[in-house]
Amino acid sequence: MPSYNPAFASPCGLYCGVCAIHIAGRDNNEKLKKGLLALYRGETDGKGKLPGAENLTLDDIHCDGCLSEDRFMHCKQCELRNCSIERSLEGCHQCGDFPCEHIETFPMAVGKRVILRAVPYRREVGTSQWIGDEERRYHCPECGNKVFRGAMRCNVCKAAIDLD
Repeated sequence: MPSYNPAFASPCGLYCGVCAIHIAGRDNNEKLKKGLLALYRGETDGKGKLPGAENLTLDDIHCDGCLSEDRFMHCKQCELRNCSIERSLEGCHQCGDFPCEHIETFPMAVGKRVILRAVPYRREVGTSQWIGDEERRYHCPECGNKVFRGAMRCNVCKAAIDLD
């Protein structure tokens, strides 16, 4: 039995336990939810809009992991997840076609960068080690506060961070 939530072991390499959508929903963090809503709608940089995001509401900002039944809109339509399932693979780390066009066209730059880092690492060390290392990676180097993937500043000490 794994010592981690199996629904967080995303096929694409974006470990769901450090996902901002999951954390915002789990903690019912309205400020974070508003920021994510703006990001996914493309309101923050004008280019990050995801297909279908124009209809998102604060109530949609939740996810229990991309392998759960309660998935965020983007995870429901994820080509990487669907491809892995169709090929009966645990994830991209088992695929001989990695990296593929689904990764090349991944709509979020931070996500794509993490996928390209995480998938080869998961292939090398295995799922349990990959998850443990992702959990350990996402902490502020200044104060140790746990942060989410893509965070640019620690929400406690305000230090600039770049962990992706």
